[in-house]
Amino acid sequence: MVGVSAADRSVVVIGGGPGGYEAALGAAQLGAEVTVVERSGLGGAAVLTDCVPSKALIATADFMDRFSAAKHIGVHFDGAHVPGDQGVTAHITDVNARILELARAQSRDIAERLESAGVEVVQGAGRLVGPGRVEVVVGVAGVASGEEPAPHGGDLTDGGGSQELEADVVLIATGARPRVMDTAVPDGERILTWQQIWDLEELPEHLIVIGSGVTGAELAHAYLGLGCAVTLISSRDRVLPGEDADAANVVEEVFRRRGMTVLNRSRAGAVRRDGDSVVVTLEDGREVSGSHALLAVGSIPNTTDLGLEEAGIAVSRSGHIEVDRVSRTNVPGVYAAGDCTGVFPLASVAAMQGRIAVAHALGDAVAPLSLGRVSSNIFTDPEIATVGASQADIDEGRVDARAVMLPLTKNPRAKMQNVSDGFVKLFARSGSHTIVGGVVVGPRASELIFPIALAVANRLNVDQFSSTFTVYPSMSGSLAEAARQLHEIAD
Repeated sequence: MVGVSAADRSVVVIGGGPGGYEAALGAAQLGAEVTVVERSGLGGAAVLTDCVPSKALIATADFMDRFSAAKHIGVHFDGAHVPGDQGVTAHITDVNARILELARAQSRDIAERLESAGVEVVQGAGRLVGPGRVEVVVGVAGVASGEEPAPHGGDLTDGGGSQELEADVVLIATGARPRVMDTAVPDGERILTWQQIWDLEELPEHLIVIGSGVTGAELAHAYLGLGCAVTLISSRDRVLPGEDADAANVVEEVFRRRGMTVLNRSRAGAVRRDGDSVVVTLEDGREVSGSHALLAVGSIPNTTDLGLEEAGIAVSRSGHIEVDRVSRTNVPGVYAAGDCTGVFPLASVAAMQGRIAVAHALGDAVAPLSLGRVSSNIFTDPEIATVGASQADIDEGRVDARAVMLPLTKNPRAKMQNVSDGFVKLFARSGSHTIVGGVVVGPRASELIFPIALAVANRLNVDQFSSTFTVYPSMSGSLAEAARQLHEIAD
């Protein structure tokens, strides 16, 4: 360890999500006395109501999809068939019960890791009350799976009280919650946020998903795969407007081909209950009726009632805590990480921010956060994985690079697995031929992006990348082939 010893220093982490618990583990490893204050459950929304549950739901839908694809590879089911094109049906109560148990198990695993590391966990809501001082309202009611998260303060249960913790370092990692519309108030039954879908007792007959960003697209895909009729309302020209245009177009085409109704350039103005149905009114006056509506219109940071204003901590107009690349706020000794900062809404980024924060605060060697090396994935089918520079960066002149795109339909392993959609795309800087980014669209793109991420992080050129052996046949063979073609372009 570089610099002063952390053994006699104390750290209080407000929030036990990825940014918080990873920071706590890092601080404990450096020898600090660490306390985590968490109001809802270790793992935060990412583990309990968001990332882990949604990806488990998607995995269930993908498993069902294998049955519908079986006939295309010569597999038939003998004997009795369950009615339906797929031959299988989803029992949503059983599906959700498994998903929530997975989330609870992950939360328990995190608790065990923290306990083993010597981290103290306090259930309650924390807020700054002075330099190095955190007030904890203990006994705060936890958030049930289908309950809308309250502001960070929450309500006390019977017998609750408060205590004050002193710390040399305070890390705020309170996350974010779903944004709702004044004209579309969730009721937990028919009008839902993505944190309220886990208590559904029946599959929606017709789910209307409002918002075509990552959350909206992923959950629309999941419920379509489970057998629901789905209408996806997008205010933009295409779904996933923030992603690589080629990749987004592939996913939208697949959505439509599988029966999803996609309404582009359609902004929802209001949602209302009509008995056992919902009606979504678009701003142009059209109405869309369904059995349920899912709001996926972004998130807002959990930064109210944290004592930020009193402490003089800079907050953006959107309510996010402003931090630098080592997660420092403008107040000495106070750091922040995760979705409450608005830097990049990914659990992996939150965790990295948290680790960087405590390393910097406790005097360990640390490298500032580099968003240019962040790999991300959208868990639709096909998946979209990206890292580094984008096609937009190249097209708009921010990065001087060349691109090669290869369809996966030419890949022998893809043919064996009946993959009909997807591609790999590599970007290499002009002159040096260094790989600066890439896109993978296909099954398990989240795994295939890793070699490109390694190349970006280590500044490998296309020749170094393509000269590395790949397995034949494999999807990764297309990555090497793309690099070889970039060499041809360079020459």
